[in-house]
Amino acid sequence: MSEFYDSAEQQNSSDREQNLLARLPAFLAYISEHSSHYREQLDEFDLTAVADRTALAALPVLRKSDLTQLQQAKPPLAGIVPNMSTVSRLFQSPGPICEPENTRHDWWGVGRAFFGAGFRKGDVVQNCLSYHMSPGGFILDSGARACGCSVIPAGPGNTEQQLDLIEQLKPNGYCGTPSFLKILLDKGAAQGRDLTSLRKALVTGEALTAPLQAQFEQADIHAVQAYATADVGLIGYETVRNQGLVLAEEIIVEIVRPGTGIAVAPGEVGEVVVTRLNPEYPLLRFATGDLSSLLPGQSSCGRTNQRLFGWQGRADQSTKVKGLFVHPQQLERLRQSVAGLAAVRLLVRQENGNDKMLLRCEPELDTVLDAAAISASLKALTKLSGDVELVAPQALARDGIVIEDQR
Repeated sequence: MSEFYDSAEQQNSSDREQNLLARLPAFLAYISEHSSHYREQLDEFDLTAVADRTALAALPVLRKSDLTQLQQAKPPLAGIVPNMSTVSRLFQSPGPICEPENTRHDWWGVGRAFFGAGFRKGDVVQNCLSYHMSPGGFILDSGARACGCSVIPAGPGNTEQQLDLIEQLKPNGYCGTPSFLKILLDKGAAQGRDLTSLRKALVTGEALTAPLQAQFEQADIHAVQAYATADVGLIGYETVRNQGLVLAEEIIVEIVRPGTGIAVAPGEVGEVVVTRLNPEYPLLRFATGDLSSLLPGQSSCGRTNQRLFGWQGRADQSTKVKGLFVHPQQLERLRQSVAGLAAVRLLVRQENGNDKMLLRCEPELDTVLDAAAISASLKALTKLSGDVELVAPQALARDGIVIEDQR
């Protein structure tokens, strides 16, 4: 049995680079003709000359943080999709940002992440990412099935029922956030549940911290992480612990100085910018907002593609909490919706391996705020629960920080 998902993972690095860049002119010609968004964006460029990274770097960047406004101006997908008949599903993630899906085999490209994590045909996988509105559950579902696995579409929450499923159906694999796997293991241990069928895990949406990794190893679960977004699909995946994330095939990744689109020096931290050569949802120089850096050399697993160090922060103040993005503009909408709410600051922490949100709210003078009502508004806007702390007027610093990630 092959140790690799397909032969592309072992191709010569220079051949891979040449093959990807050689596809650029035809790709650009197609999207400039059939996508109204790119027709406007690329009108002034000689696209036939874009066949190397220098020429690619001269093209405009599409920022994830701009998608909400672009989609509101031209719904549902900002005119990016050339042919809406290729869209099988439409999702809405926090932002709000709409994402499309085509249901053809392994459309998100996550199959190779599952394969790199050791998943094989006949495995049974409990998928604990949400299938509701946002695409996370479907992204992992399609990747597991691409490896021949059977999927239990469990989604998040309902811990007692999840434990019942594990005891009854005996899945040997888990996929979802690492914090929810910890919840299952902790609750299972407290109740004397038999979770010993779980032997492998592909986790995403949050950092796989050293304490979590140690707990999973103690439970005899081999866990590695995948880096995917609701727009691009798979960007990188772990095969060997502490050796970075192997970049996905079929995408071109640049590491650029945030806000400029200009490449950083090798090994320097910058924003992850992805070109996805997918005619159904073409993304040209898509700025993810995530910070990372490229590692030198190749992974010891034998895959030859470049490697990312991993997640190293956000280029803006957006952050992920329990696998969902929280954006500053969401908190500004909350502030504007509450009479007498002068300023807010969201603190994101981790307690016992779980993400926690605390929204500090500053009232205007002579104003009394309702913490419970603000908490309900926070959950409605972000789809996440958080505590609310009312502070004194003028207590919050005016330093431009809306989201403070303390993890």
